[in-house]
Amino acid sequence: MARGKRLFEVDGCPVDLDVDDGDGDATAHRDDARGGGFTARNKFTTLARSVRDMFAMTTTTTTTATTARLARMSTERTARAGATRARGGARATRAARASGAGKNSCALGRALGARAGRRARVAGAVSVDAARATLEESADSNATRSVFARAKTPIAAAAIAVAGLTLAGPAAAAAAAVPAVVGADTCWILISSALVLFMTIPGLAAFYAGLVRRTNTLSVLIQCFALTAHMSVLWFLCGYSLSFSDVGMKEGVTTLASFIGGWDKVGLAGVTAASVAGTIPEALWVLYQMTFAIITPALMIGALVERMKFNAVMWFSTLWMFAVYFPACHMVWGGPGAFFADMGVLDFAGGIVVHITAGIGALVAAMYLGERKENKMHQGNLVLTFLGTAMLWVGWFGFNGGSAGAASAGAAFACLATQLSASVAAIAWTALDVIENGKVSVLGTCTASIAGLAAITPAAGFVGPVGACLMGLASAIVCRFFSTTVKEKFGYDDALDVFGVHGVGGFLGTILLGVLAHPALGGFNDVPMMKQTIVQVIAAVSTAVYTAAASWACLKLTDKITGGIRVPAEAEELGLDVYSHGETAYTPMPPVR
Repeated sequence: MARGKRLFEVDGCPVDLDVDDGDGDATAHRDDARGGGFTARNKFTTLARSVRDMFAMTTTTTTTATTARLARMSTERTARAGATRARGGARATRAARASGAGKNSCALGRALGARAGRRARVAGAVSVDAARATLEESADSNATRSVFARAKTPIAAAAIAVAGLTLAGPAAAAAAAVPAVVGADTCWILISSALVLFMTIPGLAAFYAGLVRRTNTLSVLIQCFALTAHMSVLWFLCGYSLSFSDVGMKEGVTTLASFIGGWDKVGLAGVTAASVAGTIPEALWVLYQMTFAIITPALMIGALVERMKFNAVMWFSTLWMFAVYFPACHMVWGGPGAFFADMGVLDFAGGIVVHITAGIGALVAAMYLGERKENKMHQGNLVLTFLGTAMLWVGWFGFNGGSAGAASAGAAFACLATQLSASVAAIAWTALDVIENGKVSVLGTCTASIAGLAAITPAAGFVGPVGACLMGLASAIVCRFFSTTVKEKFGYDDALDVFGVHGVGGFLGTILLGVLAHPALGGFNDVPMMKQTIVQVIAAVSTAVYTAAASWACLKLTDKITGGIRVPAEAEELGLDVYSHGETAYTPMPPVR
């Protein structure tokens, strides 16, 4: 809907009022550069002085009564107008939050971390001219021309003061009394943060641990657990700053700051109890994004299992975060001035930032390490894998739904799309298993649901239910093909199909977003299909190429630091549980006597 702008200036403070053509809502954005700004108290003082002057200039009782009555009538009318606009503004605010979704949406300013100002809601706005006209109309029928002529100037002054109070008072009161933090949004992102953390420990850890030999179960569990702790501290120290600092960024201008954040938020400098990101505390935004930084390198463990040293895993993941994850996160979600953000790239919850980077990094690592001594998947405990899959599925609601940044219709649609895509993918993959093998595979169905979840991640808040179903169907067909046919043909040992499921799924979802997010298919993106798809392809391909080169460099450096990243051949036979940790996951059964 088209929107117009009116600019008012009260006490030297410009008030930019956006007026909706359709329903009459008004949302004002104040420029409070002076520091204190205007307050309700100042306005009441101004009103009192105006009324005092008015009474000083009128000498008769009739004039005094008339003046008071006219001022009261003006106040009542302007109050009613303000209340009407307040209700319209509230409805429009809820509608805007319902229609906007995702980290790149207008509702979040395309990136919550790039917020530079504060928004204040204006309950009602009445112009000075309207107030003066109201007073003059009422005065014509209630006072003699001679009396009104003497009282006209002070009455007009009172009307101007009332109008000024009506215009500025609610804005100041809203800024002072109504906190920028919204409780419902804060609650939802708190829950989402716990859900995404739940995806890594225990979800992903259990999923991977059940797919390796029993002699390697503990090694997978502890790698996921250790990365959770390690990445949390790394994110606190500098990860958040390198990903979301906006120092030196300017929309439409490409500089070094377009590719990587600055160091101004190192150690979370400047993140206080009063700082906000969108409608949530900035500290919560730090926590929520921390969980994404945790799970991304943990995804790559699936390609490294049963043959990579524990210290090599930690070194590689750390270097990889600096070389790949932090720049990718900043370019996509860094806000205006970030490279991909300025291109118009859409990535709702991490198709590019998480899945493409982790999938390509896993593929390069698998090829660098070489095949295991026995290049075959041994499911040590499919029950553990099934439970891990269920945890991931549930946790994905926080992954995608939380990326809306608010408890809104956008979050609801994201969760709905997540559920439908995973469900359709599971059904389609299972059907293909039955056609090919005549049986329903537990492993196949679990893998299928993860493929559907990975594919919908970049598009969850941009597609409707129909698009989500089509995304799930496409992911089942394409990811199954890469995880079986392509993998066997080229012989790379991506042990747990990180590339085939997450890499391919994230790549597919990022590209199909340009088509499935179009309103013709029930989506919420008004950009033409072809234009958006071209932008998505450029971003996906360039990210994949850069990630491959950077990952290889990180592996080479890790190899030198650790004196070899692969365990000895005898350790592979013995199992990494005993070799790396001196423990076993399963106690041998005592001999039967």
